[in-house]
Amino acid sequence: QVQFVESGGGLVQPGGSLRLSCAASGSIFSIYAMGWYRQAPGKQRELVAAIAVGGRAIYSDSVKGRFTISRDNVNKTVALQMNGLKPEDTAVYYCNASPSLATMTRAIGSWGQGTQVTVSS
Repeated sequence: QVQFVESGGGLVQPGGSLRLSCAASGSIFSIYAMGWYRQAPGKQRELVAAIAVGGRAIYSDSVKGRFTISRDNVNKTVALQMNGLKPEDTAVYYCNASPSLATMTRAIGSWGQGTQVTVSS
């Protein structure tokens, strides 16, 4: 069973930056694509960004150009650098894994508690 622990969220003003981190447990981290998801109040969870084992990354249109995803396969961590934050980015952010970038909706790990990101003045 693969589990994740997210951290790095907080309260930030519009235009500010945050860096989220995700630590994964398990022995097969390095063979899976990793993704960051978010869920805002009253909305379904959505994929924000994902990165393949080799480093190819994809982003939702709403965050492209502002967010950058990265991974460290040795330490089994995934990061999400968020710049130019907007109020609509407010959500609980989660990380999870999937066999490839094409299958990110089929997450294979347990969902963690997530980390709250609040963008407000």
